Amino acid sequence: MSPPIHSIWLMPSAEDGAFLSGLVADLAGRFGTPLFTPHLTVRGDTDLPVAALEAGIAEAAATIPAFREAVAAIETSDGYFRSFYARFRISAPLEQLKQRLDSEMADSFMPHVSLLYGPVAPAPKASAAAEFQRMLTGRAITFDRLCVVRSGQDIPISEWAVIETAQLGKGI
Repeated sequence: MSPPIHSIWLMPSAEDGAFLSGLVADLAGRFGTPLFTPHLTVRGDTDLPVAALEAGIAEAAATIPAFREAVAAIETSDGYFRSFYARFRISAPLEQLKQRLDSEMADSFMPHVSLLYGPVAPAPKASAAAEFQRMLTGRAITFDRLCVVRSGQDIPISEWAVIETAQLGKGI
């Protein structure tokens, strides 16, 4: 049996999370794609023990306060989990979190919050991306907690579940 797979997500505040969830629901309704919880993946698909991941998010959260990041752009790709997303620049807090929690992948870090999963027709996706570009570029999103999540490319989205949460800035 293979070990369980988990990820570490940086989560938007309740208010921004509700806003982003509404956008995910809008796009899912338009394109017939799955619903999911909006998040920024700091470390994806790891088989590290949950206890090590929990300790990692607690340590990182104790030293990094909640912060706001502006959406830099809306982008699309052919990737299932990056079909349509809000991209963020690599700010100091994002860089610190990536270094603390997934340093071996820091060079390829592309901070983003996906808004749509799955393949959709290019023309309607481009039209929606232009609409969201006008609506979201420059909008600040507050990130206030880290989560260890049972998730992965081989786990059905409906079965993704938060295992542990650490509020940012707890030790400050």
